[in-house]
Amino acid sequence: MTGSFWWDLAIGVAAALLLTWLCLVVALLVVRPRGDLLSEALRILPDVVRLLRRLAADRSMPRGVRIRLGLLMVYLALPIDLVPDFIPVLGYADDAIIVAAVLRGVVRRAGIDAVRARWPGTEDGFAALVLIAGLDRNQR
Repeated sequence: MTGSFWWDLAIGVAAALLLTWLCLVVALLVVRPRGDLLSEALRILPDVVRLLRRLAADRSMPRGVRIRLGLLMVYLALPIDLVPDFIPVLGYADDAIIVAAVLRGVVRRAGIDAVRARWPGTEDGFAALVLIAGLDRNQR
């Protein structure tokens, strides 16, 4: 194998990683909260973090849900983001968008009642969570 092969391989891998990252950024742009929802997400953030911990620690939750929640908490704790914070709007919104997507999956598997029972905040905060995450209040 020549040196040219390794350079071509490295460039191909780098291009594939860049394309994958760009696809993720586009997906985040599509599902991002609109209007005042981002500021609302920041307002309820402390309650959302407590909710995630409660859901992940609850042994009655399906194991797949607890694993996803654990991975989400690890991602949130890491100093590296999918979208760097210096990118306007999306830089700070990526964590909120990912949390909303995971919560939708939790509701699909465990039901809205399980999330509601573990919500540590106010009714207004839960209503904001339902709106931001696009949850279905009627889903059981």
